[in-house]
Amino acid sequence: MTTSTSDTRTTELIRKRAVELGFDACRFADARAGWEAEARLRKFVEAGRYGEMGWMADTEARRRHPTAMWEGARSAIMLGVNYGPDHDPLEALEARDRGAISVYAQGDDYHELIKGRLKQLASFVASRFGGELKVFVDTAPLMEKPLAERAGLGWQGKHTNLVSRDFGSWLFLGSILTELELPSDGPSGGSCGQCRACLDACPTGAFPAPYQLDARRCISYLTIELKGPVPAELRPMLGNRIYGCDDCLAVCPWNKFAARAREQRLAAREALRSPALADLLELDDPAFRALFAKNPVKRIGRDRFLRNVLYAAGNSGDAALAAPVKRRLDDSSPLVRGAAVWALSRLLEPAAFARLGERAQEADEAVCAEWAAAALAP
Repeated sequence: MTTSTSDTRTTELIRKRAVELGFDACRFADARAGWEAEARLRKFVEAGRYGEMGWMADTEARRRHPTAMWEGARSAIMLGVNYGPDHDPLEALEARDRGAISVYAQGDDYHELIKGRLKQLASFVASRFGGELKVFVDTAPLMEKPLAERAGLGWQGKHTNLVSRDFGSWLFLGSILTELELPSDGPSGGSCGQCRACLDACPTGAFPAPYQLDARRCISYLTIELKGPVPAELRPMLGNRIYGCDDCLAVCPWNKFAARAREQRLAAREALRSPALADLLELDDPAFRALFAKNPVKRIGRDRFLRNVLYAAGNSGDAALAAPVKRRLDDSSPLVRGAAVWALSRLLEPAAFARLGERAQEADEAVCAEWAAAALAP
């Protein structure tokens, strides 16, 4: 049974509890109203811009609107957690012999951290005001960014991420859908104006137009979601980015306001701020799991991560990395061996690489193709 309340004291009590739990922003939206997000999603899927993320097509019907996923949803409680860094993350791109890990993945997995806070807030709402509710944090077919925009947490910028007046482009989102009829806050307004810094910053040109993303060219997709080799023409553009990419977020002019909630930043692990590629190249599976325990990088697995590290080594121009890269030619994973071939083709002199290829004993078709392609490369 739907519970109705237009009393703003209800939302203020929920907001107060959210802040106590560590959320930086809490606003409310009508979960039933129509929106343009459905049409944008349909165009994205029809264009095939989701790449290997087939779940986006599979769940499109449920993803189109909050009530398509849960008919009982009446209101959305939208939460934000600031994760703005205390430094310029693009500085890591200058140290080519070290890896650049996206800011959000340098500490504990935010899904678990935010989910815990959301469950505590949901318990408070249910016990105090009643009504069924559901909790989400980037793990279900719910379009959270359009809901956050409707609630007034910010607006979707030209890079398709949420931009906040208070936190720039550095907000984790969480949401609670509820049967309660809660007063809506409404959009906050704001826009990107003529600024196109995020679009121009993208190394791979992943934005066909403002407010449109082609995931197949996005470095975050390539280093995290893509399971096989990265297309050869895009590998040089990865630079030393070994997990995710912060470029379009980091250049947003609104980030200057993110310092307002510095005390709420999620702690980064020192070992993950700018790890040496030489060290990462030596990781076996147990060492990988130990280094990335309770961290989002762990979910892509050691082989996919080593693929990224090897591409970074190939882009480094550091001949000293050739020795640890060579050791990966004997790796048990064809994905890793293929990436090692490409890296060595860029680290070794042509004659030395050719001699190495003559001695190579490789049975895997994909790795053999890497050797052949590298031999033909100018």
